[in-house]
Amino acid sequence: MPERLLWPVATDPHEYEPLPTDAKSVAKADLIFYNGLNLEVGNGWFKKMIDSAGRSGDYNKNIFIVSNGVDPIHLKSEGQEKQIDPHAWLDIQNGIRYIRNMEKQMAKKDPGNAKAYHKNADAYVKKLEDLDKEAKEKMAAVPEEQSDLITSEGAFKYFSRAYGLRPEYIWEINTEEQGTPDQMKRIIAIIKEHKMPHLFVETSVNPKSMETLSKETGIKIYSKIFTDSLAKKGNPGDTYYEMIKWNLDHIHEGLSN
Repeated sequence: MPERLLWPVATDPHEYEPLPTDAKSVAKADLIFYNGLNLEVGNGWFKKMIDSAGRSGDYNKNIFIVSNGVDPIHLKSEGQEKQIDPHAWLDIQNGIRYIRNMEKQMAKKDPGNAKAYHKNADAYVKKLEDLDKEAKEKMAAVPEEQSDLITSEGAFKYFSRAYGLRPEYIWEINTEEQGTPDQMKRIIAIIKEHKMPHLFVETSVNPKSMETLSKETGIKIYSKIFTDSLAKKGNPGDTYYEMIKWNLDHIHEGLSN
């Protein structure tokens, strides 16, 4: 069963603007998977695209949320407390839920290849279970006083909950207002109260705010990490496993040194 990503890698899915070719692909698709959990809401691009492709009646028939079963985390910003943080995939156990949800629907849609889907899913889940164990061991070794994870967007709450870190950020979720004076003032005050070894900047955001934060606080940016997108094909982080492995290795190194 061939696959197609709707938005290009290394871009922000929150506010994606679909192309006419996207609607054509969606109109012909046998199965459509989306994250849910407030990710594709943004400017309403996903619903608009589904409607324009004539697929609005296909939810739970051929269009499925892959995040079913996730224990959601809500936003903390004033006025947004009822909204859900969408970045559940950064917890490997949630990534496994995504795989199982997709496996189930693919086997139903294409029963002749069900055994192959189950076999491939089992093999991938085994790799991810091993990586999850490694993640817990690595993050447990980070000194408690150095376990604050500072990123541009507040996308690492699920990751931090799973692996014992304290997530902090400049802004909570990607919107048109990012890196405002109030946001910068808040995070600078937090950094002054804690021992922060390094900062991290995501591959899918403009690094300007994090670079400014680094200059203001004297704390270096250790590396780029992945949140909303994989890397381009052929580069480190171009699969889900590889992007999570990259994050684990670099966050562990950056917080431990």
